[in-house]
Amino acid sequence: MSIDKTSATEPGTASPQDAPPVENPEAAAAAVTAVDPRLLVQEEGLLGYWNEFKRKMKAGELGSLPVIVGLAVICVIFQALNSNFLSAQNINDVTITMVGTGMISVGIVFVLLLGEIDLSVGSVSGAASALMAVLAVNQGWPEWAAVLLAVVAGLAIGALHGFFFAVLGAPAFAVTLAGLLFWLGFMLKVLGEDGTINLDGDGLVAKLTTYYFSDIAAAYGLAVIVVGVFFLTSFLGNRRREAAGIPSRPLSDTVLRTVLLAVVAFAAAYMYNQYKGLPLATVVFLVFLVASDFLLRRTTYGRKVFALGGSVEASRRAGINVTAVRISVFAISGGFAAIGGLFLASKIASANQSAGTGDLLMNAIAAAVIGGTSLFGGRGRTWNALLGVLVIVSIQYGLQLQSIAEPVKYMITAAVLLTTVVIDSITRKTQKTAGRA
Repeated sequence: MSIDKTSATEPGTASPQDAPPVENPEAAAAAVTAVDPRLLVQEEGLLGYWNEFKRKMKAGELGSLPVIVGLAVICVIFQALNSNFLSAQNINDVTITMVGTGMISVGIVFVLLLGEIDLSVGSVSGAASALMAVLAVNQGWPEWAAVLLAVVAGLAIGALHGFFFAVLGAPAFAVTLAGLLFWLGFMLKVLGEDGTINLDGDGLVAKLTTYYFSDIAAAYGLAVIVVGVFFLTSFLGNRRREAAGIPSRPLSDTVLRTVLLAVVAFAAAYMYNQYKGLPLATVVFLVFLVASDFLLRRTTYGRKVFALGGSVEASRRAGINVTAVRISVFAISGGFAAIGGLFLASKIASANQSAGTGDLLMNAIAAAVIGGTSLFGGRGRTWNALLGVLVIVSIQYGLQLQSIAEPVKYMITAAVLLTTVVIDSITRKTQKTAGRA
């Protein structure tokens, strides 16, 4: 006796024929589209993109749009005020200056994804640069060994903070605030009475911000690699999603995004070649951004970090080692703080008592938030650090070209940060209303 598998149903379930009719099929279809955030353009032509854009705006899925629009507005305003703003030299200066703070901000992104904060990164960056300078200059260590030990020290310091937070249960705010004070004192103690240690101008650390790939093929070659890798990863990713029956981007969407990236990449390469060439600092920063983005978005560890930012209890019940992940995130933050401190020391060719102080901490946190990382945890990307620090440094250089006083710079940066936080709060409320939070 055979069984008709097409008509058989499980016990206790209703067959499709027994299901009640849908009163408004159009509304039901729209609801399905709104619920799944991965559903993309389904219609042909520009109308499909426009309808998808409106859906995302209504659902609060702003992504990096606000900061990109803001950055464009900043460029237009300051270029109108001073034609040197978009000059090759100024763009070069902006991109090199932002690397130190940007590195620290990448580590902050990891911590913010947990919904926590790390107030020690400024002092840790200063302590790492001081330790490197003492070992390399005063003690005669090979510079590469001093750099390696400084980064390892940053990782260890971050892990120590994570231990107090994750194991002993102390609030991250209090732990890292204590770290801010302790490692600031450590830096002053290490530097000694002189307070300043000059670095070798031809050394490894100094070259981080002074070395350029002068051959024009270097900048254009990097642009080709970036665009090519982006297209291949996007295309192959879409193929895998299609094979698995998961909604994916149409090929036209991938091509459009690739073209836009190519315009930006080759424009940047052209501007670099108008000055001294491709800066080593930019290459290193991009490598760290790609590596950290891959870690967060393409690995099991990254999914655990996002899960903790969404719900600690749910993550624990899912079998995630919450303690280990928390400690590792703070270790990563300390490591990036140390790397950022080395770039900041390279920029001034010395390690001194002002390292890691001033507005560095606030700028690093502000860059992550302005770039699109949520203060509430669970949402953000390491590329947000790049966008955010680019906004902050562009504002600083634009105001500097206009000879604006330092107090005004602080107020304008604060206004940008407040606007970003307000947008983030409104976005979360919109997503809750749309059932997406």
